[in-house]
Amino acid sequence: MSEKLSFLKRVNAWLENDTDLLDREMIEAETRLPKRESEEEREWRRRRREEDEAERQQVVENLKHINEDVTPRVGRGIYGVLCALVCISMISLLLYTVTMLPSFGSETHPIQNEVSRRYIESGLEETGAVNIVTGMILDYRAFDTLGESTVLFSAVMVVLLLLRLDPESGKYSTMAEEIRRTPYADTFYEPKNDAILQHTARILAPIAVLLGIYVVLNGHLSPGGGFSGGAIIGAGLVLHVTAFGFQDIRRFFTYKTYQRIVASALLTYAVCKAYSFYTGANGLESGIPLGTPGAILSSGLILVLNICVGFIVACTVYVLYAIFRKGEV
Repeated sequence: MSEKLSFLKRVNAWLENDTDLLDREMIEAETRLPKRESEEEREWRRRRREEDEAERQQVVENLKHINEDVTPRVGRGIYGVLCALVCISMISLLLYTVTMLPSFGSETHPIQNEVSRRYIESGLEETGAVNIVTGMILDYRAFDTLGESTVLFSAVMVVLLLLRLDPESGKYSTMAEEIRRTPYADTFYEPKNDAILQHTARILAPIAVLLGIYVVLNGHLSPGGGFSGGAIIGAGLVLHVTAFGFQDIRRFFTYKTYQRIVASALLTYAVCKAYSFYTGANGLESGIPLGTPGAILSSGLILVLNICVGFIVACTVYVLYAIFRKGEV
């Protein structure tokens, strides 16, 4: 039917000598036809593909030659032999050192000295902590613990610098947007729409967080402390985000939340121990009561330091998981 109408229009235009209409229809017909490449254009495209392929092959050959020049086969063989010799030498040296150590429990063993006896005999009196290990870590060796917490913070910062996909950055915006648009970005490995997983997380995640808080707060009274309690809290956060996704957990934990918590915990730890270091080094009374051993509010600053360490470890566990899984917090 459409062809007949078109034919009748042309006949009518020819009868009326309407050349303008005929010209417009011819132009429209030509524009609807696919554009045909000329022989010269096809030849130019073919030569361009051949030149690109030849250039790529030349680059590959140059890289092969450079690799062979820098590390010839003989050099690579010697390098492998030297690596094996170094490893064998280090293992042999370590095994020899172990054989030269005194037997466990002997009087010449390194642990049988005045330091360990001071921890055991005077730890409760000087720190107020029933858990001698916690008293040693957060009182006698609190400077080392501050270094360990700083190392955790530095490790997270390095991971953030290397792996974080910041949507506001021009370098990573495209990749971040593609990850967000991926339909299974949050649900491919850990499906957040899994009813069994979500019901389980509703029960276990709060229990894990409460258990971690208990372990942190009772670190000076029973086995535990900031490191183990913080790891339990971090596991509860990971379980929650695995079940419900990042959009849900961002209601109460974001990147800014992480920055504020960790910065506050590190500064509080540093200020508290700086005061203790200053008073101890100058033989001054700190004025911080140790409390009654066995009570929750005891052991001086150890409870506060345990809380700071717990915050740092919990945030570190969750942020590392979030960055490696999604590229953002």
